[in-house]
Amino acid sequence: MDNGKRKIVFIVNPKSGVQGKGQIVRWIGERIDKKLYDTEIIYTKWAGHAVNIAKEKAAEKVYAVVAIGGDGTINEIARSLVHTDTALGIIPCGSGNGLARHLKVSLDAKKAIDTINEGRLETIDYGLINEIPFFCTCGVGFDAFISLKFAEAGKRGPLTYIEKTIRESINYAPETYEVEIDGQRAVHKAFVIACGNASQYGNNAYIAPRASLNDGLLDVTIIEPFNMREAPSLSFQLFNKTIDQDSHVKTLKCNSLHIKRAKNGVAHFDGDPIMLGESIDVKIVKQGLKVIIPSPKNSSGVLTRAQDYLDEIDAFIEQVSRHNKVILNKGKKQVKKILSQ
Repeated sequence: MDNGKRKIVFIVNPKSGVQGKGQIVRWIGERIDKKLYDTEIIYTKWAGHAVNIAKEKAAEKVYAVVAIGGDGTINEIARSLVHTDTALGIIPCGSGNGLARHLKVSLDAKKAIDTINEGRLETIDYGLINEIPFFCTCGVGFDAFISLKFAEAGKRGPLTYIEKTIRESINYAPETYEVEIDGQRAVHKAFVIACGNASQYGNNAYIAPRASLNDGLLDVTIIEPFNMREAPSLSFQLFNKTIDQDSHVKTLKCNSLHIKRAKNGVAHFDGDPIMLGESIDVKIVKQGLKVIIPSPKNSSGVLTRAQDYLDEIDAFIEQVSRHNKVILNKGKKQVKKILSQ
């Protein structure tokens, strides 16, 4: 019998990210508005399981499917929800949380549950790389190479990512790519070619700082070769939303592009590696996914931005108190060890 409530399905990836999920499930039971929603919680059992679960629930026309996991889990669920009436919700607990950060979904799980209770929807664009959906970024070059090394490491977390980045950047050789946009071809020797639907990889690393999720455009960032002395400056700009101002960086906006390289190799979509051929097609699909987003904190633009800034500070403090202090200390030792070898 229809009780008038909306159905929300929470999909939990118990292996993703670095945060335990048991407490989050308990908070859902305590905080979700039971007058408005009926809930179901399903745990994934294998890689790709979330794709099947989300597809089944979208066919059942549930109100929302909520991802409890990282960017990979979000991608699996979202690709099954595109062009349906079922919305994507996010309780972020991955190592990067790129889409959640762009959407201003709180990294505090209890606040993220409150956002779901509010039920504010927005429809966003998504991208395709060789017909594979992505929602944050995709690309080729060093970031794709690192995503492969990170996946092979088996161990998650920022420290592993830092270690792989430092080790591999020393010997990584930029490739030459032919890029075609709107019939215009150009040859680039590039360290990275990143295509952004959202603005960042995750962890507030803004590879496409001007990107919008609903402008119908890709933001393409091409990082040309640089020497290691310039790496700290580029890294600072990446986290300071100013990488598009660097002399080694070219940016452009487009609906689609074609990339051709000399040989098969790795690419990435939303941080996950995939082996692709010499030819790569990337395009944007407009207004394809409904997402649950936070309500504006205040009708005043200035106050809204101020509150958003305070929310970012709260999230940052929470991360630091949880594990960043330990990571920074270990990271310093790891960097010294690597550079001394």
